[in-house]
Formats: sequence, structure tokens, C-alpha cells
Amino acid sequence: MIDAVRYLVDNGIKWRAMPSDFPPWPRVYACFTRWRDAGLVAELHDRLREAVRDAEGHDREPSAAVIDSQSVKADATIALTSWGYDAGKKINGRKRHLLTDTLGLLLAVLVPPTSATDRDAARLLLPAARGRFGRLARVWADGGYTGHLVDWSATQLGVVLDIVRRSDDIRGFQVLPRRWVVERSFAWCLRSRRLVRDYERRTDTSEAIVLWSMTMLISRRLAARGQGPVLARAA
Repeated sequence: MIDAVRYLVDNGIKWRAMPSDFPPWPRVYACFTRWRDAGLVAELHDRLREAVRDAEGHDREPSAAVIDSQSVKADATIALTSWGYDAGKKINGRKRHLLTDTLGLLLAVLVPPTSATDRDAARLLLPAARGRFGRLARVWADGGYTGHLVDWSATQLGVVLDIVRRSDDIRGFQVLPRRWVVERSFAWCLRSRRLVRDYERRTDTSEAIVLWSMTMLISRRLAARGQGPVLARAA
């Protein structure tokens, strides 16, 4: 079942196009929804992330993070109430908000309509992350998170929101300190074809697909280190 879900996320197929080597697609979909609703995919992902942080010599609970958003086009099957228009990037669809650690590993994900501002999404994402990670004290972000959010996060959450600005004097692409980490995480997600466009009718399904994508990335990293027993315990 897990291999079937990973195949769907990695190759971007329709549920009904599940190859005959796997169980029938209704059973795979039922397994996917149970794991999504029970939070099992999030638990699996978090255990694997902790194993990677251990292997990299970091504490299992991060003290710093990076936040950013990515607008993606939405499929025609998605209800109009769950997507919007990003005027800056001229995209009709949804916006993925990722909070990652300094290694680029996912800490939290939120998928609201594209019309939702970065600051509004951060007011939902940061408190949830602060509740889960008690050591979290600093978050790096881009200019879209400026304004009242900086003071609010410091007074209400005890988290320093550090804005990394892009220089106005430089034209074209520029690698920005700390911000490049979460940009790389978005690139990792887009290796999974199911995430190139948002096909999911429910936003929690979109968030689960992101978790499955990052789980595949982390499991490959652990397997490359020869940590098969860690993967078995996490599963």
C-alpha cells in the first residue's frame, strides 16, 4: 500500500490508473485517506526527519526555521471556494506554505487559497509549529512577512521573525542567505509530479501529498546512509 501511494505521488498518475502490480486503487485510496485523517503520514514523516537530524548531528527538535510560500496552478476539478488568484505571480490556484528547518526538512505545511496573504497564513502556521517545537526561537522569511507579523510573533509566540531582504541593486537571480534553504525544499517537492499542479479537491489532501513527497526524499537519504533499521522502526 505504501509503495502504491509513493508511486502515485512520484509519477503523478490518476488513482484509477494504478498499475496492476499494486492493490486495486479503491483500497489504496482508502489506505491513503485513513493515514491522512489519523495523522499517520505526519507521524511517519516526523520520525524519519528526526532520524535524519540525528544522523546530521543536530538535535531532534529544531531551534530555527525558514518559511516561504509557493503558488501553483489548480486543476479544474478543484472547487472555486478553495483557490484564488495570486496577482504577483499571475497564477490561479493554491499556495503552499512550508516551514522547514535549516537542513530544508519539512516542519509544517499549510495549503490555503492563493489569495490568502503570506502574513495571514503565517499567523496559522507559526503558532502550530511553536506548540510542537518548544525550542523554536528564530524564523527567517522574505519581505512578504513584514509588518505587524514581526511584532506579533515576538510578543505572542516568543519567536524572532528575521526578514531577509533582496537587494534592489541586483538584477536577476540572487541566492539569499537562509531563504535558499526553503526554496530548495520547494524544488525537492516538484520532483514529485503529483505536486507540479494541485489536483486535490481537499486542502488536507494536498498537505498529505507534500508529506508523502518529503517522506520519500528523507527515506532515500536514510537508505543512502545504510540506515535500513531506522526506516523499519519508523514504519
